[in-house]
Amino acid sequence: MSVLLSAFAVAVPASVVGHGLAGPFEACAALLSDGATLSSTSARAGLVVSGLVLARSACTGGAVLLGARRERRRHAEALSLLGKHDVGLGALVVDYDERLAYCLPGRKGHAVITTGALRSLAPEQVAAVLAHEQAHLRGRHHLVPVGAETLARAFPRVPLFEQARAEITRLVELLADDVAARRHPRVHIATALVRLATGRVPAFALGAGGETALTRVRRMLHPQEPLERRERLAGLLVVTVLLAGPTTLAAAPGVGAFLAHHCHSFLAL
Repeated sequence: MSVLLSAFAVAVPASVVGHGLAGPFEACAALLSDGATLSSTSARAGLVVSGLVLARSACTGGAVLLGARRERRRHAEALSLLGKHDVGLGALVVDYDERLAYCLPGRKGHAVITTGALRSLAPEQVAAVLAHEQAHLRGRHHLVPVGAETLARAFPRVPLFEQARAEITRLVELLADDVAARRHPRVHIATALVRLATGRVPAFALGAGGETALTRVRRMLHPQEPLERRERLAGLLVVTVLLAGPTTLAAAPGVGAFLAHHCHSFLAL
């Protein structure tokens, strides 16, 4: 968003951004026409950069969404043949020795657990793990990492996006842990995570185990004190400023022209 807004601010000079909304669009149209009056190199470069960023992001995002949807459909077809729905558990049970518990997201998403996991977990631990998976399904958490995955694939040479993909996946799992901990003891969740840590769930699914399991176990057993109200408000303010900063800078010329125009009209009266 910062790149797109900065490109727009460079492409459209402040002098052509008035209090009306048509001004910026007329300026962009003029830049694209042969007889454009705004023919500076920086302006054209700004439009090219913003167009490339949008096109790259849109194509990659579409590929990520369609690829994940195709893989989920194939996996769902296999589960319909291999799995059996357990009404008591509220999950699909698959006869498989590896200890796995994950959710298959989508319109008809459901939690999946293997017989290997059922044999190694106590009933209360099974309930805690399935509560974790149900939290993923109810919250549609599978949509959250899509943006990070799109940016990481579209711009692979930006280390921040690669780190964001791993951190967002971890945060989604922490969120599901917290939701499950509202109804189940933390020690049950921690024990289940330890026993499921070595399981490898499909790449397009969200599972209770995985690489972040040990970190989450420590968090379950030794939770930190919740943030105070002042700390939460301070964090919210910082995030708001970070998100609104680029928009404010890009809109500053238009706002300035708007105020100047209307202040002048008011004084003329």
